[in-house]
Amino acid sequence: MISVAVAVVSSDDWTLAARAKVIAMPAMRMKLEDQADRRLAVSLAAVAGAVNAAGFFVAGRYTSHMTGTFSLLANALALGEVGDALVAVAVIAAFVAGAAVSTILINRAERRLPKGAYAFSLLAEAALLFLGGLVEALAPEEMRPSLLILGLSFTMGLQNAIVTRVSNARIRTTHVTGMVTDIGIELGQLLDRRLTPRDDGIADADRRKLALHIPTVSGFLLGGVVGVLGYQMIGSLLLPAAGCVLIAIAVPAIARRTMAGRAAAVLVK
Repeated sequence: MISVAVAVVSSDDWTLAARAKVIAMPAMRMKLEDQADRRLAVSLAAVAGAVNAAGFFVAGRYTSHMTGTFSLLANALALGEVGDALVAVAVIAAFVAGAAVSTILINRAERRLPKGAYAFSLLAEAALLFLGGLVEALAPEEMRPSLLILGLSFTMGLQNAIVTRVSNARIRTTHVTGMVTDIGIELGQLLDRRLTPRDDGIADADRRKLALHIPTVSGFLLGGVVGVLGYQMIGSLLLPAAGCVLIAIAVPAIARRTMAGRAAAVLVK
């Protein structure tokens, strides 16, 4: 009887422990996903900041700032400056085309295997940055600014679509207006809870958002500083250097994707 009772207690303890693990698993998974999103967001924001700042330094235009580009378009249309209007339209079209191409690449990869589907778009972006370095180094001087602006706008559209898809539209890495707004909202929410204590169940979510948005915005700023200083130091090699960062992100993701595919194939067999 004693042994039976011990067995029952042990079984109950094991059941409680198993349930605790099951309950803890979603929280652990969420934490890991948050950490992965943060690393990817900060890395890509730094690349975007560097490319954007270097583009402005070289050609006098930001390549991912579509709000500003639409404002320039409106200004050009109002003043009848057809040439400037056409340039703005071309930059917007390049950005949209980049986002569309990125979506096609990710969709095709996801149909084969969802895990790490974004990595192929990162490789495409890296290739474009290498090509941009060649254009900056070899293109005729009078054509260089236009080619760089259009190419980098396409590249930034491609990257923004990657992060939008990966994060389910929670973050962007090629511009920071939305994230700075979110930081203000989340800080306001936390301050309001201090002034009017309550448990609305979303405080942790606001803290997680802050932990994602603040490093991402900081990464964009730091990348911009490095981009300008780096261009002054190494010139046209800056874009290939940024491409190497993307390759360093993409290759491990593709390796994990390949391993997951092999594991899935073994399970099917």
